[in-house]
Amino acid sequence: MKALILINELAPDAKPDELDVLDQAQIVEETLHEIGYETARVFMGLNLEKARTEIRSINPDVAFNLFEGIKGNADLIHLGSALLKSMKIPYAGCSVDSIFITANKVLTKKMLRTYGIPTADWFMPDKMHQLNSAKKYILKPLLEDASVGISAKGIINGYHKDIVDGFQQQFGLNFFAEEFIDGREFNISVTSTPNGPRMLPPAEMQFIDFPPDKPKIMDYTAKWLEDTFEYENTSRTFEMASEDKKLIEQIEAIVLKCWEVFELRGYARVDFRVDGNGNPFVLEVNANPCITEGSGFHAATQQAGIPFTEAMKNIMNDLNL
Repeated sequence: MKALILINELAPDAKPDELDVLDQAQIVEETLHEIGYETARVFMGLNLEKARTEIRSINPDVAFNLFEGIKGNADLIHLGSALLKSMKIPYAGCSVDSIFITANKVLTKKMLRTYGIPTADWFMPDKMHQLNSAKKYILKPLLEDASVGISAKGIINGYHKDIVDGFQQQFGLNFFAEEFIDGREFNISVTSTPNGPRMLPPAEMQFIDFPPDKPKIMDYTAKWLEDTFEYENTSRTFEMASEDKKLIEQIEAIVLKCWEVFELRGYARVDFRVDGNGNPFVLEVNANPCITEGSGFHAATQQAGIPFTEAMKNIMNDLNL
């Protein structure tokens, strides 16, 4: 059986978060070979007819969608799955609708609120004058993933015009302010199985030796810039204290609800912040999260004792048709 691996074209000056898709393509390709697939890669840009012609020449039976946008612009992240759907090629991972919705952080938050799932309050640019000076907020891009645009500089007490204006210069009106949950950070990955979604072991992010005045967040530096304090002093643990049992059960119930509400499939990850009173809030719902070695999803499969070949088989057995 022949599998197409659909990847987004990369700019010559692509940043580390963009180049990561090549590492994902490598592990997907190697694992698909191990479970009996032939593979071929197509790099897709805005020329959809060119991509369509290349895909037709390969004539794949199925596809694995790793398309992440156009040259660092994530607002077209759904384009890959949309093309595969239009060509009637069964593809692995989340559907075009799930990708479109979860790529937009505020649209995601609106759906979370609609279904009674806890998420922090937010304000769009035209409402930022309403920010409470007694509270902390974090400025976030509306459409970027992989912590692009996330930094400690974007954490503000109330409305700071100069900082907000700087964000607007970079992202236009495609950003928002989210009430900052000063607490712990967790994530849980989920994968399809023949018996429905399986939650993988919960992970907590640890911020080691962070000074008291340094925000404990997974910002761009912590995720991507090696040889920095943030990168070197941020780690993941799967060891959960017994007193966290009720919290983890609560988080797991929320993850399952997110899987259903956003109609996720294949593989996904939900990120949380937990406040000082032990209340969890959904930060993001990640359709088709990173699956390279060292990523949250890959580490969770290892922690669960699931060979990556088995995880890949399950993903490939839950295709969008």
